Amino acid sequence: MPKLISWNIASRIKVRSEQLEWIDSEVRGSRHASLISHNPLGLSGGHMQRRQFLASFGAAAAWPILAHAQQPPIVGFLSGRSLASDAHLVQAFRDGLSEAGYAEGRNVAIEFRWAEGRSQRLNALATELVARKPAVVFAGAVDVRIRSLNNELSAFPVVFATGGDPVSLGLAASLGRPGGHATGTTVISATLWPKRLELLRELIGETEVVAVLVNPDNATADPATKAIEAAAKNVGQRIILVSVSVENEFDTAFLKIAAERAKGLLVADDAIFQNGRDKLIALARRQAIPAIYGRREFPASGGLMSYGASTTDQYRQSGLYVGRILAGAKPGELPFLQPTKFETVINLKTAKVIGITVPKLLLTTADEVIE
Repeated sequence: MPKLISWNIASRIKVRSEQLEWIDSEVRGSRHASLISHNPLGLSGGHMQRRQFLASFGAAAAWPILAHAQQPPIVGFLSGRSLASDAHLVQAFRDGLSEAGYAEGRNVAIEFRWAEGRSQRLNALATELVARKPAVVFAGAVDVRIRSLNNELSAFPVVFATGGDPVSLGLAASLGRPGGHATGTTVISATLWPKRLELLRELIGETEVVAVLVNPDNATADPATKAIEAAAKNVGQRIILVSVSVENEFDTAFLKIAAERAKGLLVADDAIFQNGRDKLIALARRQAIPAIYGRREFPASGGLMSYGASTTDQYRQSGLYVGRILAGAKPGELPFLQPTKFETVINLKTAKVIGITVPKLLLTTADEVIE
């Protein structure tokens, strides 16, 4: 059984004193040395000052939740991926809503919009949701368009599930008190790259070249690239960056990886990789290249290894936040939630297929081994 992923605020916290405890809390533990702090990327004065940020949202002090008592409120659900890849996450989202007292078809309606890995569709889908006049919008796997979507949805409360830093993305004045129309959950995935590189090198030993698969259009790509380049430099590891913006570029990307004779692969967190994970995993297995991903869904689908927070729990927490906003909470007063624990998952069957012997220490310390 995988270990439960915890977040910096328990799902039932509702009082401000406990929110302040979240703001002041510190992440500790040698095993997860790369865990997220409240300013993990060292962001400072270059960003919007809190007073200026809050002033820009003066017109958004409150949002009507129920237009008519006889009609259930509408929740907009916007995703860069597809229902086929995310059915389990939709269920987790509904579970969070249920914990807050809301059930689809009883006292809330959900309008789904899926970009299916085609990020260029996201803004048009958001426009469709705006026309439905939702009480709250949830937006997940949208980092590639997150800034423009935040502007487009500014008249509504929004709960984001993001892998970026909400402050640098302009979503929040601070993580502890966003101050505007948006809140949500964030993994800040750039902070996890050093650990993923460490695990990959522990798995395959020293190697001359490691490839990194990234989507340059993603809002998190620049900090992620800087983080992996710094981590590689620290351990003397040569890396090559392989850019992919759409799924039909997967084959070309793996041809480049083969041409560079890379012996290991790190895959960035991105909606196109999640949506096309079956093809991505098949290519990695065909090429017999050990790859580490950011989500458990990859090794669960036949990928070799992952290190990251639970996407399922992130969506459950998001559903809970949507429910709290429906009940009257203001998004600007709900802190962005961050995970305090991450899990390592290894697919032993895949390791055998591609001819990798997983070190015993790595198997012992893994949170889950799929056999």
